[in-house]
Amino acid sequence: MAERLALLGGAPVCPRPWPEGSTIGEEEKSAVLEVLDSGPLSGFHAGPGPGFEGGSRVRKLEREWADSLGTREAVAFNSLTSGLFAAIGALGIGPGDEVIVPPLTMSATAVCPLVYGAVPVFADIDPETFCLDPGSVEQNVTARTRAVVVVHLFGHPARMEPLLEVTRRHHLAVIEDCAQAPGARYRGTPVGTLGDIGGFSLNVHKTIQTGEGGVMVTNDQNLALRMRLIRNHGETSVESLNLSRLENTFGGNTRMTEIEAAIASVQLGRLEGLTGHRIKLAEALDMRLAGLPGLRLQRALEPGSRYVYYFYAMRYDEGRCGLPRSLFVRAVQAEGIDLRTDYARPIYWEPLFQKGIAIGKGGFPLQGRRYPRGLCPVAERLFQQELIFGRFCRWPLTEEHVGQVAAAFRKVLENQAVLLYGVTA
Repeated sequence: MAERLALLGGAPVCPRPWPEGSTIGEEEKSAVLEVLDSGPLSGFHAGPGPGFEGGSRVRKLEREWADSLGTREAVAFNSLTSGLFAAIGALGIGPGDEVIVPPLTMSATAVCPLVYGAVPVFADIDPETFCLDPGSVEQNVTARTRAVVVVHLFGHPARMEPLLEVTRRHHLAVIEDCAQAPGARYRGTPVGTLGDIGGFSLNVHKTIQTGEGGVMVTNDQNLALRMRLIRNHGETSVESLNLSRLENTFGGNTRMTEIEAAIASVQLGRLEGLTGHRIKLAEALDMRLAGLPGLRLQRALEPGSRYVYYFYAMRYDEGRCGLPRSLFVRAVQAEGIDLRTDYARPIYWEPLFQKGIAIGKGGFPLQGRRYPRGLCPVAERLFQQELIFGRFCRWPLTEEHVGQVAAAFRKVLENQAVLLYGVTA
């Protein structure tokens, strides 16, 4: 007889909450104390001079980050959101331009064009990678398209070769959003280095985390300079730097502190270990879930590519599993497993896009733009019917924890009859 489900009063597979833990250790704490003892917590000054590019630890982090990826430049920000805004500005994108973005992503990826008066255009996603579909990108290119923002969602690399073939043919810039993908590779090349600008998040939930923060990388020194101007009140520096070609560049304060930079330097040195832990747990869970009906596990598809499992994501086939997705998820959650379906609701379903009300009373620049339901059918189907995922591969979880995930899945599937009809085996 199958073990009684927790949803129906039985004992849960996981009786205690999983540890949240922290990747912050003694080395990070020592680095912070060094900053506190040194005096200034920020080395930036709003204007030309030695402080234009920040303090010693910010500049050190930028060198280390660029070296780790083999890029010429890295530019640190107070968040990846700020970095994405700066990337749009650095590329000279403005009113009347269009930027192709994915619908399943954190909202900043989709709204960054709006900051400069450009219009986001949503292309559909590839059901295997959950990243932009090159064919849909091609279909959405117009005479006004200037750039494409590619997201390596959940830490899985997008199909960059066909995407780059499309963008090169149409002379489009490429921004890579690698918020969830530090350490990921596409055919042996680190993500973030294949396009014109790549960006990484240091948010508290990310593999490398400083609470908040972001780093942009590029091989184009002009783009790096423009991002630095946008980061730090660039309108006050272009004249002294003899940058007449950039006089239309203005900036704000989206700078990184010395404390954040010090933590990030330590964590960058630990990236391989942190990423390796995620991959090890994912491989263990793959083995335990193998053979379960109706679950399609996500794996790195391209030779030499590396998936770093920010989330462990799967596609759920309701017909083959025998249970409605909502019931399966609810039953697994009752077993103490945080299985989710809520990432990500298509961004264009949000009121900003449905009502076309971005900026001001007139809604600039979305006046007359429509984003109907059904715009990206693959993304909508995944969100509504197929996608399930969880934070199963994070530090400090162990193989015991992923074993609990597999046990909960099996327990629920073995109790299909009682869940559906109240019939025990």
